Amino acid sequence: MPKVEVSCAISNCSFYGEGNICTAEKIMVELDNHARYDTEMSGELTEKNHIDEAIKSAETCCKTFKPKK
Repeated sequence: MPKVEVSCAISNCSFYGEGNICTAEKIMVELDNHARYDTEMSGELTEKNHIDEAIKSAETCCKTFKPKK
């Protein structure tokens, strides 16, 4: 699997690293209209068969977010 650098500006995420770099091993991105904002989603990273299409980046959200304790 290729290694990519993911930028993130959410400083209260436990995966937030120096220089606005995401340190998570896996990233899950979902369409905003599928997102449930009342729960943490980092446990759902094993979901592989769900496919959607977005027209612009504003329609997406990162489901990997896990707040710092």
